[in-house]
Amino acid sequence: MNFSPMDQPRLNFEFERQVWTVSALLANLKGLVEREFFDVWIEGEVSNCKYAASRHCYFTLKDARAQLRAVLFATQARRAKFQLRDGLQVRVRGRISLYEARGDVQCIVEHVEPLGRGGLQLAFEQLKEKLAAEGLFAPERKRPLPVLPRRIGLITSPRGAAVADMIRILQRRYPGLHLLLYPVAVQGAAAAPEICEALSFFGAQPPDSAFAVDLLIVGRGGGSLEDLWAFNEESVARALARSPVPTISAVGHETDFTIADFVADLRAPTPSAAAELAVRPHADWLREQQDRCQRLEHAMRYGLLRRRRYLEDRARHGAFDAVRQRLRHGSQRTDDLAHSLEQLLWRRLAAARRRWVASQVGLRQRDPRAQLAAARLALTARQRDLAGVALAHLQQRRQRLDRLAAVLRERDPLRILGRGYTLVYGANGKLAARRSAVAEGEALRIRFADGWLEADARAKPDPL
Repeated sequence: MNFSPMDQPRLNFEFERQVWTVSALLANLKGLVEREFFDVWIEGEVSNCKYAASRHCYFTLKDARAQLRAVLFATQARRAKFQLRDGLQVRVRGRISLYEARGDVQCIVEHVEPLGRGGLQLAFEQLKEKLAAEGLFAPERKRPLPVLPRRIGLITSPRGAAVADMIRILQRRYPGLHLLLYPVAVQGAAAAPEICEALSFFGAQPPDSAFAVDLLIVGRGGGSLEDLWAFNEESVARALARSPVPTISAVGHETDFTIADFVADLRAPTPSAAAELAVRPHADWLREQQDRCQRLEHAMRYGLLRRRRYLEDRARHGAFDAVRQRLRHGSQRTDDLAHSLEQLLWRRLAAARRRWVASQVGLRQRDPRAQLAAARLALTARQRDLAGVALAHLQQRRQRLDRLAAVLRERDPLRILGRGYTLVYGANGKLAARRSAVAEGEALRIRFADGWLEADARAKPDPL
């Protein structure tokens, strides 16, 4: 059977096209990728690392041939022991997803750990660098420990050898010392908040409170880095820095170092060493007090001896000798005058008595009543006159004595010095009464009413 070309049958090879929208395609790809790579581990170098205000961390994982965007959300970032930074080699665990807004494949990170070093060691070094840059380790921040604390606060576990050793050593070195124990967990998730709470409790106490302490010891016994990690937490470090009470960090053994050791006012290698650093032995205090008392007694005796010698030297000075000589002369003159006055009075009284006796004899010889009465009146008058004369003479003598005493006081060198005069002594220690007695440049000692002054003699031209 023959067919013409026009009669040949046609074959239909056209296929129906499936057209995707961008969002639908990316949503489909996202589902495929997340189902296929829902739990993967990836190693690479961190680059373009940036923490947003929301505390989400965005970074890129790369190797020599490719790179992959990644995000560590704030919840997982807070659980990480260290902070990501550019150049850090890490291993992450997460799921692969697709960020539809940009069409980027990215890894949603659930866990991250450093390569080469442990995560805790890296977190320790990062926090150490951060706090050091803020000045929390600066030596000028360190406060001196109290010389003799009245109360010591212990922030540690109530169980274990560390607290028992500290209490035993403190009571042995200073019996009767008041200790306050604030029990806290020293490892685990609850340790850091409890330590911070204890530091805040002691720091908030007023000085007159029964819970106010002069010194805090924060610590625990030895252990691994994980066991000691509570003392590497940033919250504990900042609580130590805020504490108004001086602190001693006593964590682990001598080879163990924590962030708390760097922030505290003093680092003790062990809890037992912290107890020894906190207080001196009571016997040392007693011995030191005895030594100080002896030194004070010797110093006082030496000072009194020096002042006594000084006063004796001043008392032997020539100016005081002259004053004492004049006072002695005045006193002797006063005694002479008083004796002369007494002798005169006695002589006059004796003469009066003799006259009275003579008159009595005459009266007895004549015995006239009138003459006796007249003689008695005359005697009485004479006695009155004699007493008046004696009193007048005594008053004159006393006035003269007062004038002499006033002259003596006026001529007292120290009184004259009080009116502005001075006594000038040359280098030989003698009183310079004239200008010619002093040579130019000679060292002079000038006596004022209230003390001495040393000076040098300078030439002064004579007035025209």
